[in-house]
Amino acid sequence: MRRFSNGGRLRAVAMLALMFAWGAAAFSAITFVAPAAVQAQDEETATQTEEEAAADSASSEKEKQKNLLTWFLGALGWDYTTAFLAISFWFVALLVMCILMLRRDTICPPQLAELMEAHLNEKRYQEAFDLAKSDDSFLGMVLAAGMAKLQSGYGKVVEAMQEVGADEGMKMEQKLGHIALIGTISPMVGLLGTVHGMVISFMEIAVSEATPSPSKLAGGISTALITTLVGLLLAIPAVAAFAFLRNRMNRMMLEASMIAGNLMGRFENVGAKK
Repeated sequence: MRRFSNGGRLRAVAMLALMFAWGAAAFSAITFVAPAAVQAQDEETATQTEEEAAADSASSEKEKQKNLLTWFLGALGWDYTTAFLAISFWFVALLVMCILMLRRDTICPPQLAELMEAHLNEKRYQEAFDLAKSDDSFLGMVLAAGMAKLQSGYGKVVEAMQEVGADEGMKMEQKLGHIALIGTISPMVGLLGTVHGMVISFMEIAVSEATPSPSKLAGGISTALITTLVGLLLAIPAVAAFAFLRNRMNRMMLEASMIAGNLMGRFENVGAKK
C-alpha cells in the first residue's frame, strides 16, 4: 500500500475538514434557513388569509346592514315611512324654533335691563319708553306695556304688565304644545302600525287552508314591532324636550317678570310722567 507523505496527509485532512464544513453548512441551511423561509411564507399566507377573512367579514357586515335596512323599510311600508318622516321633520323644525325662541336675548336680555335702569335712574322716561317699545323681547314688551300706563297709576301699570306677560306666555306655551303633541301622536301612529301588522298576520292565519307561511306571518309581526319602535323613538325625545323647554320658559319668564317688577316698583308710591 502506498503511503502518503506528511504533506499529502495534511492535504487529505484539509479536504476532509472542508467537506465536513460544507456538509455542516448545508445541513444548517436545510435545518434552519428552509424552515424560516417556510415559516415566513406561512406567516405571509396567514396574513393574507386574515386580510381576506377581514374583507369578507366587512363585506358580510355591509350586506347584513343593507339587508337589515331593506327589511326595516319593507316592514314599515311607504305609508308609515312617509308618516314618520313627516313627524320627524316637524319635530326638528319645532325644536329649533323653540330653542331660538327661549334664548336669553329673546326673553330677558341683560343689556335691556341695564339700559332701562340707567334711563329710569336719570329720569329719562321717554327714552326708557322708546327703548322698551323698540325691543321685541318678552321683557321689552312687558316694560313697554307698563310704562304706557304710568299716567294711570301704579295699579294700571302692574295690570298691563301682567296682561302682556300672560299673553306672550300663552303664545310660547302654544308653540311648545306642538312638541308635546308630537310626543302624543308618534306612539299613536306606532300603535296603529301594531294593530295593522297583527291584523295582517291573523288574516294570513284565517285565510290559509294549510299551515300559514312563516315568512308572511313574520311580515305582519315585523310591521307591528317596527312601527311601535319608531313611534317610541320619536315620542321619547319629544316628551323630554317639551319638559326641558317648558321649565326653561317658566324660569326665564319668572326672571323677566322679577326684573320688570323691580324696575317699575319705583313708581309704586311716586307719580311719574313719561
